[in-house]
Amino acid sequence: MQAWVFPGQGAQRRGMGADVLDRFPDLVAQADRELGLPVRDLLLRDPGDLLRQTRYAQPALFVVGALTFLDAREREPLPAYFAGHSLGEYAALFAAGVFDFAAGLRMVRRRGELMGEASGGGMLAVLGLDAGRVAELAAEHAPDVDPANVNAPDQVVLSGPRDSLGALAPVLTALPGVRCVPLNVSAAFHSRYMAGAAEEFRRVVEAETFADPVVPVVANVTGEPYAPGRVAALLAEQIVRPVQWARTVDHLRRAGVDELRELGPGTVLTGLWRKALERPLPPPPAPPVPTTRVPATPVPVAPPPPTPAPVAPGLRPEDLGSAEFRADYGLRYAYLAGSMYHGISSVELVLRMARAGLMGFFGAGGLREHVVEEAVARLSRELGRGGRFGVNLLHGLDDDAREHALVSLCLRHDVRHVEAAGYAAVTAPVVRFRFSGAHHDEHGNAVAVRHVLAKVSRPEVAAAFMGPPPRSLLDDLVARGHLTRAEAAAAIRLPVAGDVCVESDSAGHTDGGVALTLLPAMCRLRDEVMAEQRYARRVRVGAAGGLGSPEAVAAVFLLGAEFVVTGSINQCTPEAGVSDDVKDLLAGLDVQDTAYAPAGDMFELGARVQVARRGTLFAARATRLYELYRRHGSLEELDAATVASLESRFFRRPLAEVWRTTEEYLRRERPADLERALRDPRARMAQVFRAYFVDGTRAALRGGPGERVNAQVHTGPAMGSFNRYLKGTELAHWRKRHVDVLASRLMEDAVSVFAPWLRVMAGGGMLKSELGSHRVDA
Repeated sequence: MQAWVFPGQGAQRRGMGADVLDRFPDLVAQADRELGLPVRDLLLRDPGDLLRQTRYAQPALFVVGALTFLDAREREPLPAYFAGHSLGEYAALFAAGVFDFAAGLRMVRRRGELMGEASGGGMLAVLGLDAGRVAELAAEHAPDVDPANVNAPDQVVLSGPRDSLGALAPVLTALPGVRCVPLNVSAAFHSRYMAGAAEEFRRVVEAETFADPVVPVVANVTGEPYAPGRVAALLAEQIVRPVQWARTVDHLRRAGVDELRELGPGTVLTGLWRKALERPLPPPPAPPVPTTRVPATPVPVAPPPPTPAPVAPGLRPEDLGSAEFRADYGLRYAYLAGSMYHGISSVELVLRMARAGLMGFFGAGGLREHVVEEAVARLSRELGRGGRFGVNLLHGLDDDAREHALVSLCLRHDVRHVEAAGYAAVTAPVVRFRFSGAHHDEHGNAVAVRHVLAKVSRPEVAAAFMGPPPRSLLDDLVARGHLTRAEAAAAIRLPVAGDVCVESDSAGHTDGGVALTLLPAMCRLRDEVMAEQRYARRVRVGAAGGLGSPEAVAAVFLLGAEFVVTGSINQCTPEAGVSDDVKDLLAGLDVQDTAYAPAGDMFELGARVQVARRGTLFAARATRLYELYRRHGSLEELDAATVASLESRFFRRPLAEVWRTTEEYLRRERPADLERALRDPRARMAQVFRAYFVDGTRAALRGGPGERVNAQVHTGPAMGSFNRYLKGTELAHWRKRHVDVLASRLMEDAVSVFAPWLRVMAGGGMLKSELGSHRVDA
């Protein structure tokens, strides 16, 4: 297990950073602007010995530490821990995603100025004497001296008036094996004498915004990892408190760290680590207490955050999830109605959601281009270009042209949101949509004007969407005229999807994942990507699948979801584009009334979809077709009884007729697949069997006598849970279940799930805002 650590002031030297400056020209230019001088000159040439001055040394070391980290993370996975010695702690916090490069520069520049302005004291390194004994002798002979750095059990740095340090040194060196080395500094750093600088710096850090570390950072002040919400207070306190480096090293060893890597100039921290490994690991210390003695005039250091007063529970549905998400999408709730293919998520459904201050995605999957164009034109006409609606972009595996055509359609109508579903990797059409119109604003920040919400169930797919687009895709899109060079330049600094929806056990295509395991894992993955990529805006993680009750909705918000996306429950609404017969079937399902069946669009791969089992034979018959495909090499191998059963019960027409219809379709729409089917009898059999899935979808859409038995109705157990939730209410019948009413009902009742907890927490001093540190207004 590794820890990456960053050295502090004293490690600076001319020429540091030479190996990383050329790799990050934008950040170097940013540092030039912030510091008002050419950083490259400062680091490589050091004209006028500026690196000897605190005001220049501290930002210089931060720049080198930050860039060295960025270089290292491109080649290696993140470590288990970060730490930094004094000033080095800022590079550690930057590496852990607590603040961005610009904020780090602002703070260390001002810190260096404040500490550089301090005067009237000095520092003395004491080597070869136990730290506890040093403290005892200092208290006896120089009570106005404070410990500043406890670097090792036998290596302590003291701070205080120069006269007092001078008087104490002979007392210490009189002991066997003890050496004292005065340090060439301008003031008594990390002591009570820095109180004025600490108070001024507290105002600096309070003006910044800090995230909690995505990788633990061991704090100098405590020798323990930063607790949530404590960054600002401890950074201000660090100026007047000793650097507990020995305690930091011991904590890392107890946590299982067996390898330390020093990022930045010098090897001082590496040497301290090696020496520590030579001694037995001491037992964990008692809870830390201040090691500086309280002077007659109290030192005005930053206090810990006050304990908030209890409040009455007041959580609203509007409070659940991410406020930023609601603002970006223009929504009342952090809630979306997801797409369902073949227009089941209909124009009427999307319009109804939009008019209620919510949003839905039109189900474009499986529809001809002219049908989608008519739908999008109507949505644009009624809601305005760029209005509150989205379109489903369904991955077509090997059908890149169809995907590009749909993206072109969306761009023509200025669609701002797509839901990318069924993807195993990022594709050129998705990247083209996302970054059409991307640019740099007046401050140089990369901005995308279009949103991709990627539905994922596997970490590797999520990571691809959370990351920036591959350069090869961008280069190809620029070469084809689909993106400009300016758009591509902005794209490389942004994620492919700003919103990633974790799809657990759900209707339709599913990996059968469980939200309890998938969602926390994806949130941690997001945090890793954010630490690596340093995006200006957070990638948001939402949840879909299994959301058929307020308890389920509340649970995913507790697990870290920043928004929710409902699916198959919206089929059972008056607005859904599916037959009344299917809606009746759905309204009668219980939690056990679903099954897995082969997926028609990925039939040969063995992918599965989840469908209704009760009231239809589709799942059983689709599984039978896949079994026949697995066991036989062609239609001609099937025995007469099997053929008769398929023709009379499954297809209700001769297989030869099924093939003729399929052949006509393939010749018109997918000539490459036709060529393969004519060449390979087994591929031809698969194409014929796929027709059953097409017929099953049509049966679900049109309904009617005799259609239900073969209807392909995508749904999951959430539908049964939803029916039980609404049983005995005015929404028991699907004709009353308008899609916006369901959204409000689920979100309002999710709040009621939280209510008992909030009462308990409020009574114990825990606020609604604390409950939401993960889940509410994240």
